[in-house]
Amino acid sequence: MTALETPLSRSEERVETGYGGLIGGIVVLLILGAAARFLDANVASWFAGTALAGPAKAIEFPVYAIALGLLGNLALAMLGLRERFRAAFRTEFLIKTGLVLLGASINLSIILSAAGPAIAQSVFMITVVFLFTWWIAGVLGLEPKLRALLAAGLAICGVSAAIAAAGAVHAKKEQLAYVAGLVILFAIPSIFIQPWLVGLLGLPSAVAGAWIGGNIDTTAAVTAAGTLVGEDALKIATIVKVTQNAMMGVVAVLLTIYFVMRVDRTPDSPRPGLGELWVRFPKFVLGFIAASIIGTWFVGAVAADTGTAAIGAINGMRTWFLILAFVSIGLELRVTSLREAGWRPIGVFAIATVFNLALALVVASILFAGFSVS
Repeated sequence: MTALETPLSRSEERVETGYGGLIGGIVVLLILGAAARFLDANVASWFAGTALAGPAKAIEFPVYAIALGLLGNLALAMLGLRERFRAAFRTEFLIKTGLVLLGASINLSIILSAAGPAIAQSVFMITVVFLFTWWIAGVLGLEPKLRALLAAGLAICGVSAAIAAAGAVHAKKEQLAYVAGLVILFAIPSIFIQPWLVGLLGLPSAVAGAWIGGNIDTTAAVTAAGTLVGEDALKIATIVKVTQNAMMGVVAVLLTIYFVMRVDRTPDSPRPGLGELWVRFPKFVLGFIAASIIGTWFVGAVAADTGTAAIGAINGMRTWFLILAFVSIGLELRVTSLREAGWRPIGVFAIATVFNLALALVVASILFAGFSVS
């Protein structure tokens, strides 16, 4: 098996397991998922008030889910049950369902309330950082699908964007796990570095919030860093990050078109028509957009408490689906494939992170200079 070989978007050949293997796999998946959910909900409180409070709060469920999935993978292999239980590990279905539910939390009215600077920053930063990461990854010889995941994760919103890109380009499970790990690994130090730099540079609250929201790749880390700077900075950081999250669907569509027309097309094949584009188009994007529209309408049509409770329940469901998806990745992952990927993806991520940090500061300083937080 070559490095990062297992496709995310193609159903693998599965052995005939019978209902016993399917039920057994579901039980394993749910137990490990519940354990990951427990860790995600409690680790931060365990380390509250200690030197590890910041990192513990920033580590998100993909880390726990993949780690527990890998342990389950090892245990099932030792027991000779891994192949028998594989039919239950439906990574693609779980990921796409989770992303559709994510759309419900993207409130379009909040984005429009800060339409000017937030949208301008998001569009500019996503475009430039994506293209820079794509270019530097090409210089270092990474293949297109991994380049797409790295660029999307860095330019948009971390793990969620990498998941969306993986579905759009038919990426590989090992690639997604690799990129998810890099996103969180680089986000943790940002929680402390960026607030320290905000104080060192004497940045206004709005500029600081826009810099944090436009640069740090995970929502949890954005919240932690924004909180360290102050309430006003946290408000702007949240709006900028939500605006970037909303761009996932657009990027997924563009990636699908590019891969169909350029990357996956052979020199002697005919030009793809609309039918082929539709076949390759990640249909979950439509669900993501629909959920966002419906969620925005619902929150505006009901009492505030009712809307908050409903979106909270949907977010809880989304977290469960994505936890189970990452547990599935761990259960099917081949660690040797990650090792064979080498240092180059890490180098790409490090270089692009520094570029993103500097560019986001310049853009935030221009667009949010004199912006009033209300």
